[in-house]
Amino acid sequence: MKRWKTGLRRALVSLMLLAGASQTHALTAQEMRAMVDGETDSRIEALGKAVVQADEKTVLFLQALADDAVKVVGEQVLVLKGSEGLDLLTGQTKPLPDTAQDVVSNNRFRGEIDTALAALKLFSPDAVLRKAAVLALLKEPDAAKLPLLDKALAQEKDAQISAWIRLAQAAAQLGSEDVAIRMQAAKALAQSKTPETQLQLNQRLGQETDPQVKAQLLASLRDIEGALHWGERLGALFTGASLGSILLLVALGLAITYGLMGVINMAHGELMMIGAYATYVVQALFRKYLPDFFDFYLVLAVPLAFLTSALVGAVLERSILRHLYGRPLETLLATWGISLVLMQGVRSLFGAQNVGVENPSWMSGGVQVMSNLTLPYNRLVIIAFAGLVLLGMALLIGKTRLGLFVRGVTQNRPMASCMGVNTARIDTYAFALGSGIAGLAGCALSQVGNVGPDLGQSYIVDSFMVVVLGGVGQLAGTVYAALGLGLINKILEGWTGAVLAKICVLVFIIIFIQKRPQGIFAMKGRSAEA
Repeated sequence: MKRWKTGLRRALVSLMLLAGASQTHALTAQEMRAMVDGETDSRIEALGKAVVQADEKTVLFLQALADDAVKVVGEQVLVLKGSEGLDLLTGQTKPLPDTAQDVVSNNRFRGEIDTALAALKLFSPDAVLRKAAVLALLKEPDAAKLPLLDKALAQEKDAQISAWIRLAQAAAQLGSEDVAIRMQAAKALAQSKTPETQLQLNQRLGQETDPQVKAQLLASLRDIEGALHWGERLGALFTGASLGSILLLVALGLAITYGLMGVINMAHGELMMIGAYATYVVQALFRKYLPDFFDFYLVLAVPLAFLTSALVGAVLERSILRHLYGRPLETLLATWGISLVLMQGVRSLFGAQNVGVENPSWMSGGVQVMSNLTLPYNRLVIIAFAGLVLLGMALLIGKTRLGLFVRGVTQNRPMASCMGVNTARIDTYAFALGSGIAGLAGCALSQVGNVGPDLGQSYIVDSFMVVVLGGVGQLAGTVYAALGLGLINKILEGWTGAVLAKICVLVFIIIFIQKRPQGIFAMKGRSAEA
């Protein structure tokens, strides 16, 4: 009963077909019988005829067939309605006898039913549903649907959807026996720059015997391949920019803790992991206590991720790291041990398995630029977020009193101390700032993948390479290095594969550092070697 009501409601709401149709055709008992009895080919043929002249009862009957809610009693075909049978033609119900037989449909016929229901959405008042229906027909062309497409085109008022319908007609005409029609169809399909159309043309090319049609098919394929290649190139650039923005977020914290303070912090990845788990906790609290405001959980998660990681960083600096300044090897070993402790602590609290962080609804989906290029909203938001974090950090370091003190301590600690700067406090503030930015990176990473105890290990080496390549203590160099490495890595992946691309990038960095040890940008100052 529940399944019947769901199917009925779906049919009535989303397929209000034929409202304003020029011609209608009432479903007959013979058509219903032909769709439930006989060989699969004959049933599909009857289904195609019924769809072309479908009315509302046809839609309800097809939905019932899809839901296995049809019974045969003698010569009568009934639709299940609770424990009774409904005669769609008369609207009357009656108890089902024990002799009622089930309608058996194989996978092929079920696929035809689904295609028919999707095609009937061509007449929906909702433009989104009509577009989805015509795109489905374009992917799986069927010459039997041509009358339906003709009827839909005659009624369609949206110019874009009309263009898609014409392409669907061309795809259905590609197998016509008329050479002129095939020629025109091949020419029209060149406008559809999609991989599905490319596959259809390639399949037809293997079957085509007419040389002129073959030539047109090849010309259309060249047009489509050129457009698809541009989509692939732009997609690689966007993916590289996305990876670069993530590396930038991760490396910005290191630009302070390592670049400005000289601390080799091997626990930086775990500070990022803490920010990701803070985001997960906020999400869980919103889902439990504020489900109506779930889409806004990031408003609280972003500052909380920053504060949590900054607090942990401040505690580490005050308790351990401040006693190890000037001893880089001991600092490296100590922070490596801290990273292990933090990972085990997270495993004890949240478990060893990854946890999922759900995107808010406004970050779901993407912008379709080309047929084979979609820019996900979550990636676009992360790129913008990385830009805002970079701007905020640049303003903080370059324009505020704290930034002045950090730069002073970095360039000449004894002189800054003589001028009254509390260098120990500045060290704590600077390390907490770098740790907080790592937490922001973890918050951003939680939106593009699962969160687990080993999250930071995947980015710590790359982030160190970004800081060293860009120039120690140089924010501009960090930006250039992060975006450059992201783009180079993704471009090389298309040619060499992921593993060889990583190796090539590493070799490039080694050679670059050998030739220019100070990185892309050298730190300016009396103590720096330019």
